[in-house]
Amino acid sequence: MVQELFTKLTRVANISTDMFVGKDRYATLLLMRLAESVILFLADDQAFWGGIETGTTPLGPLGLQQLYLDMQFVMIFASQGRYLSRHLHQSIKDIISKAIEAVAATGQDPNSILPEDEWFVEVAQIAVKTLTGKAAFDIDDDDGSPYAAGSYREG
Repeated sequence: MVQELFTKLTRVANISTDMFVGKDRYATLLLMRLAESVILFLADDQAFWGGIETGTTPLGPLGLQQLYLDMQFVMIFASQGRYLSRHLHQSIKDIISKAIEAVAATGQDPNSILPEDEWFVEVAQIAVKTLTGKAAFDIDDDDGSPYAAGSYREG
């Protein structure tokens, strides 16, 4: 769902930039409102949250990690597109908190399930770069490796 949101908003961004030439603010507001609408829909979707909170469809450790990563992904791409509003940011934080509380209510410790916040940020940034074609993965040169730059000498 979140990758589809990214794809659709990217498409809308490209179209709106063409339509509102010289009026970037219109395009930004449009994208901001669209992103907010989708996230608010998720935040208020009683069918989704009802199952998670009552235990009929528990989120579980992997579900919590995926939801957290998805929300971080939305924050990263909305921020890079300049349409991360305070309202969208707060709504995403509320969804994450609600999910953490739902997992905690099952007796599991969310803190033992979730990696550090920085991990989610890094993975989300990599995903955005990959999806936009801007990924450039650095390979650390290890001086002890026979394949490290400068280690191989013909001779």
